[in-house]
Amino acid sequence: MYFASDNAGPAHPKVLAALTRANETYAKAYGEDTIMDAVRTQIRSLFEAPEAAVYLVATGTAANALTLASMAKPWDTIFCPPTAHINEDECNAPEFYTGGTKLTLVSSEDGKMSNAALRKAIEAEQSRGVHGPQRGPVSLSQATEKGSSYSCAQIAAIGKTAGDFELKLHMDGARFANALSFLGCSPAEMSWRAGVSALSFGGTKNGLLGVEAVVLFDPQIAWEFELRRKRGGHLFSKHRFLSAQMLAYLEDDLWLDMAAAANASSAALAGAITACPATELVYSAQSNLLFFNAPRRVHKALHDAGAVYYLWNGEVDNGPVDETLTGRLVCDWSMPQADVAEFVALLEALS
Repeated sequence: MYFASDNAGPAHPKVLAALTRANETYAKAYGEDTIMDAVRTQIRSLFEAPEAAVYLVATGTAANALTLASMAKPWDTIFCPPTAHINEDECNAPEFYTGGTKLTLVSSEDGKMSNAALRKAIEAEQSRGVHGPQRGPVSLSQATEKGSSYSCAQIAAIGKTAGDFELKLHMDGARFANALSFLGCSPAEMSWRAGVSALSFGGTKNGLLGVEAVVLFDPQIAWEFELRRKRGGHLFSKHRFLSAQMLAYLEDDLWLDMAAAANASSAALAGAITACPATELVYSAQSNLLFFNAPRRVHKALHDAGAVYYLWNGEVDNGPVDETLTGRLVCDWSMPQADVAEFVALLEALS
């Protein structure tokens, strides 16, 4: 019962097969391979954005940091919620790649950035002339780091607020597929039609070995992104091995099938947590990860039975047995249904 991270799961066999095929011949380097041509066509068609610039990098941090560096000046500030990956888990990579851009943290509700708070935060900046930071791009995560998902209307409202101040909107879509699967909308509706200028389109957390796409709906920043990718050491010479992963991901909607499977496992866990009197969900379960509160004794029973997941505010073996601790459960595409059923049965036995 491994619920620690969707990064820990295996790559899909179709992805591995695509890599094997890509390894059987020669191909042009640095993204000029024919597989990458197909990736660009697929993503532009998928997002109904024929003019979008499409690039591949190996990590989500690279996708976020290089994209934001192409959107922000060193004296700007980037508006994001406190729970954003760019704030909590990227070791100041956005600040490094932008050359010093700061982050302005905007309060969130249910893991999602508050649009009203965003407007206030934007209005408060660029108010001290040369002495303070200038207004820069807005960044949100879809799905959020707390497992909730913005509705298309919520994204559009944030996009409008950013647009009112002539600011660009970036979306960290490490779990874009999971949010899309939950909402049942189109990729276009959840991105550029809602005001998103640039998207980090995730794949690593959803069945790929290691590749993320950067989709720039604003082509004006494309050349700068290319230069920053090269200068930052993120332009692969044997690029076809990134391209092959992403093409396999997109073909026959494999990316959506994997996201739907992960979401279904998470939903089953959420239902069991809601039904158990000793446990409660902390945030809305709207993707493939969820947080839940339970007494330490419950977490210990689950861990002792073989469930692997992280605790956010304590140790399972150190403290009062009735102290409430928060656990995080994450499901990937390959999660065995027997493991989900076993965890559900454990919770039922504890209720």
